[in-house]
Amino acid sequence: MDQVAQTEGIPVQVPLATRPLGVWASMKTGQRNLLELIPEIATRQPMVSGRTVKRWHMVMDPGANRRILKDAVEDYPKSDVTKLILGPAIGESLFIAEGAHWLWQRRAAAPAFSARHVQALAPVMTAAAERSAARVAAQAGRAANLFTETIAATFEVITDVTLSGGRAFDRNAIHAAFDAYIASAARITLLDVIGAPMWVPRPSRLFSAPAMREMKAMADRVIDERRAEGAHDVPDLLDLLLDGADPETGRKMNTAELRDNLLTFIVAGHETTALTLAWALYLCAFDLAVQDRARAEAKAALGNRAATVADLAALPYCRQIVDEALRLYPPAAFLSRTARAHDTLCGREIRPGDTVMLPIYALHRNHALWPDPHRFDPDRFADPKAIDRFAYLPFGGGPRICIGASFALQEAVIILATLLARFRFAPVPGRDPKPVLILTLRPDGGVWLNVEEA
Repeated sequence: MDQVAQTEGIPVQVPLATRPLGVWASMKTGQRNLLELIPEIATRQPMVSGRTVKRWHMVMDPGANRRILKDAVEDYPKSDVTKLILGPAIGESLFIAEGAHWLWQRRAAAPAFSARHVQALAPVMTAAAERSAARVAAQAGRAANLFTETIAATFEVITDVTLSGGRAFDRNAIHAAFDAYIASAARITLLDVIGAPMWVPRPSRLFSAPAMREMKAMADRVIDERRAEGAHDVPDLLDLLLDGADPETGRKMNTAELRDNLLTFIVAGHETTALTLAWALYLCAFDLAVQDRARAEAKAALGNRAATVADLAALPYCRQIVDEALRLYPPAAFLSRTARAHDTLCGREIRPGDTVMLPIYALHRNHALWPDPHRFDPDRFADPKAIDRFAYLPFGGGPRICIGASFALQEAVIILATLLARFRFAPVPGRDPKPVLILTLRPDGGVWLNVEEA
């Protein structure tokens, strides 16, 4: 299938099968890999436009990204597709809400993600890193699926800092419910791609209702339990959100709003960090010079213990690896907006109702923005100030930048440094992960690496 796109105003044929690093459909599910919709030419142009059911534009230009995400953010609300996929799971939470409803929630939640509170949660990350290292040590001398391990480690972190001590909370059950939702509901279908109206039934999503009901019921029980018991001596994220209020209006979140935001943080807070860690370990396995340099840094800072927040200043290269992994394999690799007003981007007319897509995967591999863009090179981030803010968007940008970005980066560096200090990772021949973008950029087949004690 080809699509007619416009590049610099000239119609060209863009074969969907042509990809920068090789992209695969998900053979297990028969669902469409969204990376297949990003033409290779998007890595060499600032903007690509076309039409299916409606007009669409892919934007890879930092100046245009700044306008969409910051300067004219109210004119580019999240697309109907985004709301269709995530709304059943996380309602009108921060991730989906628009305008005034988004703003008051952001104000109420912001104190919970202040630098002081994020740093105070670091001991939970250190403890999870230690447990992760123990599990990896048990697999030394053989191949292990490190994606399974990073999922386990980050899920421990997010549940401990979000709903610590909740008797009504079953960690395994909520994890299973989320996986069931992803499997049946949160997959991009052809109806989504062509812009079919939201009222057109998507049969696969009808099967997600039981999983969603159970996940929401568990969260509601934990919230009710915490209200009855009162806050912990060391407050967790739920305590902070229960106490949070819009500083301008004093409005606090009700149970439904708390629940939807908690589920947002649980879903986004472990999946994205787990993916970042898994892809970082995969990249290090194929570049022993990078891995050895990071290991030397981590060993010098940590010795035989797990990393803490106090160690972060001594782990700059480990942080650069995380940043470069987020560039090459951004978990949120594709953003979608719907234009609300007439505008001009890259000299091209934007009309109300046009779909405006930010393919972060292509932005981060654009030849005009990144020298040798497909090469793994953590030294790109030795001076982060040299990188255009809107050329690098692993957490989005503007006022709607991910509220948990500093939390995720802190957690990723703590766990990555702990593992690299203790183990050597090498690729398993014939088991390279395949990047498949469904809801996030997942490694289809897992990340299988040979593990040895360092």
